[in-house]
Amino acid sequence: MAGVRLSAQKRQDVDMTQGNILRHIISFAFPLLLGNLFQQLYNMVDTWVLGQFVPGAAYSAVGTVAPVCNMLIGFFLGLSSGAGVVISQHYGAGQHDKVQNAVHTALVMTLGLGVLFTAIGVLMTSYVLQLMKMTPDMTKEATTYLTIYFSGILGLMLYNIGAGILRAVGDSKRPFYFLVICALLNTGLDLLFVLAFGMGVEGVALATVMAQGISAVLVMFVLIRSASCIKVHFCKLRIHWDMLKKIFKVGIPAALQMTITSFSNVFVQSYVIQFGEACAGGWTTYTKVDQLLFLPMQSVALATTTFVGQNLGKNQPERARKGVNASLLVAAAATCILMIPVIVFAPQISYFFKADPAVVEYATLFLHWLTPFYVLCCVNQIFVGALRGAGNSKAPMIITLCSFVFFRQAYLFVMANYICNEILPISMSYPAGWLLCSLIMFIYYKKVKLGKTRLVNDP
Repeated sequence: MAGVRLSAQKRQDVDMTQGNILRHIISFAFPLLLGNLFQQLYNMVDTWVLGQFVPGAAYSAVGTVAPVCNMLIGFFLGLSSGAGVVISQHYGAGQHDKVQNAVHTALVMTLGLGVLFTAIGVLMTSYVLQLMKMTPDMTKEATTYLTIYFSGILGLMLYNIGAGILRAVGDSKRPFYFLVICALLNTGLDLLFVLAFGMGVEGVALATVMAQGISAVLVMFVLIRSASCIKVHFCKLRIHWDMLKKIFKVGIPAALQMTITSFSNVFVQSYVIQFGEACAGGWTTYTKVDQLLFLPMQSVALATTTFVGQNLGKNQPERARKGVNASLLVAAAATCILMIPVIVFAPQISYFFKADPAVVEYATLFLHWLTPFYVLCCVNQIFVGALRGAGNSKAPMIITLCSFVFFRQAYLFVMANYICNEILPISMSYPAGWLLCSLIMFIYYKKVKLGKTRLVNDP
């Protein structure tokens, strides 16, 4: 036990304001990538177990509710990204007392929102599922899953804010370790509840909620036992209004962006579902692979946010810009390497999730046509991460909403009603939005000065 206490108290934060830039980016992003991979296993294992062992509409139903989950989770992740930026900038500036205030403010905010989001999630489920135009069987299974999921959403929120605090000071390793433990636990519980107890959708939902609860306990234990400036003291848990204002300044635009984009994707799902349950199943398989393809660039983007935040906090804008360039190269290289096996082995990957020939055919179609465009997303993901690290989240919000919501919905409406209401042109609304977003983001990033907005200098 003494060894455990020593390990918990050992400082593992990293100062990114000095040393080799590329090494900082890779060493921070790699455990983050692995951690995000295991986090994706939560939903992936859920849908895989349902696809292999539960007949009927369970696979398609649970696989297509991700946008519903992400409407609330995305809003919170946006706010938590704001907290991470504030913490990283104050940490980079050596203002440890302000780091303490930001940490405790973020935790109180999370607890309050956890209670609120539980109620909202349960109440909105039936209404949102109606918008998706699911079949009655799919609606029944999706309602069961979402009700249980939202009932335990606080665990996921506590883990994400705790992991965000650790990452803001350069520690991406311990969040990864916790995700490994909890992903394995989730897998075991999925199999136990479904195979041994025959619980179906209820089983995979309970397994996810329980695993998320364990991850929250682990990350909070580290924060309570930390020897760094991010140490949590129960007696200091309160809202510091100046810090909350700074968190909202960065976090609210990101939160609105994620929530509105997820809500927009609810309508995208309705366009897909109209082609039948097999098509919805194929789209479910595609979205699971989609989440994996995004992992490298998202992990590097988070590393970019922390890197930029710390270096601008120390008034080193040139080093911050070099970090962004290095991040872009790493993200593009990793994404290209990952795209090749997905394209080559698309049928085998599709069969792994659901051995239904019609589902496999649709999934293979989506993977073959959409995968080559993922390299475009590296541009918008990395530049969004850099701008948020600089405290500028309004411009990314506007650009991404215009590209991923308004343009995509206009594309779908025109395509479905006036040009060609077939599944392949409909699915190409995603690459079209990625292309537009990357072009606008590239132009904006080149024109704006990265160090123009720095939260630590705000009055």
